[in-house]
Amino acid sequence: MSDARSAPLYCPYCGDEDLRPNESSHGAWECHSCARVFSVKFIGLLSKGANA
Repeated sequence: MSDARSAPLYCPYCGDEDLRPNESSHGAWECHSCARVFSVKFIGLLSKGANA
């Protein structure tokens, strides 16, 4: 399994695309438009029989 991670394409708060990695935490991103720092975490997959 690869350790490569996908970068978020836009800020989940303001929708802007001016994102850069944040050095304070592994996997953290900073938005230069709204000045928020956030991270995205993959939890898992739903089972095929799950109804949303």
